[in-house]
Amino acid sequence: MKGNQELIDVLNSLLADELSAINQYMVHSEMAEDWGYHKLHEHLEKRAITEMKHAEKLIGRILFLEGMPVVSKLKEIKIGTDVEKQLTHDLAAEMGAVKAYNDAIILAGEARDFVTQDMLQEILNDEDHHIDEIEELKDQISHMTLPVFLTTQVT
Repeated sequence: MKGNQELIDVLNSLLADELSAINQYMVHSEMAEDWGYHKLHEHLEKRAITEMKHAEKLIGRILFLEGMPVVSKLKEIKIGTDVEKQLTHDLAAEMGAVKAYNDAIILAGEARDFVTQDMLQEILNDEDHHIDEIEELKDQISHMTLPVFLTTQVT
């Protein structure tokens, strides 16, 4: 099915966001593991896998719409040098993703591509959940202090 080119371009932009998020989360995950924060490592690794599933959905939809997925472009990746900076960068990336998905959902509706719109809504729900998780971790740090929080992240 030949899709709307503007929508395909937006899907490719979202794909670049997801591929960038995968890289950022994987690096943060491996840093947490290296520091001995196994629980945080697992949490971030699971989030990276969710982002991989988002990328897979976007690629599939772009192909269905007879577009070509662009996997060679990434957006800015911000690697935090400590856990607090990582969470700040991750939250900013997720907030950007929520805005981008909201805009894409509107465009899909205007293009009358409601299947794409539904898929984007599903991904948006995940991204919104990611924000909630990151804010929860940041709240825990503010309530218990960073050193105490980090002790809860060791195996």
